[in-house]
Amino acid sequence: MCDQCVDSIRMPDSQDTELADRPELADGEEAAEREGVQPSAPALDPETLARRDAALAQVVKFGDPVLNSKASPVSAFDEPLGREIERMISIMRDAIGVGLAATQVGILRRVLVFGAGEAEPTAVINPEIEWLSDDVVVAEEGCLSIPRITVDVERPLHARVSGLDQGGEPLLIEASGLEARVLQHEIDHLDGVLMVDRTSREQRKGALRAVREGEEYSPPTTDAEEALQGEAATAA
Repeated sequence: MCDQCVDSIRMPDSQDTELADRPELADGEEAAEREGVQPSAPALDPETLARRDAALAQVVKFGDPVLNSKASPVSAFDEPLGREIERMISIMRDAIGVGLAATQVGILRRVLVFGAGEAEPTAVINPEIEWLSDDVVVAEEGCLSIPRITVDVERPLHARVSGLDQGGEPLLIEASGLEARVLQHEIDHLDGVLMVDRTSREQRKGALRAVREGEEYSPPTTDAEEALQGEAATAA
């Protein structure tokens, strides 16, 4: 299981996401960045783990009806909105996530924050997907609201998202790779859609079974393993 959430993603080695290279990265990390993958995180120290646990305790978990509810548009760009955004960014950072939707902290408003890699966290209010590429890629996703579970999800590789910033000014984001995937994942949350709704039937069954039993789940590594896991989930 991966430690990096909201999105915890393994991209196919052959897929070039056209993300900008960063010269300060080591060779392996640079390759990962080009592929839209968060570089592997080092082992977490006790203080970081404690902050992460405290942050995760504030995140709404799978089974809460709010996660299946559609959020309402924001109309007031005021101090309470600013405080809400600051809190979401703090939770996302401490939880070692790359995105968070307001519904995940129990607020039914169309607000998301994201910050993939070394990027400064960005808030998008009333986000809308304007365009998605025909190019798609399957990658492994995790979610702060469904701990210890990862599933394969197919999503467009590139996305154009519009919205408003914290001050109500228009935003237009052209995203690729990990950033595009995170934005799609978080907008899904605002529409009441979860990653387990986007995966295959067999992986959904396996993931939900693991949630019920308090176990971990990650995608099978081969078609044969997936078929066997599907049979076990059916039997259960």
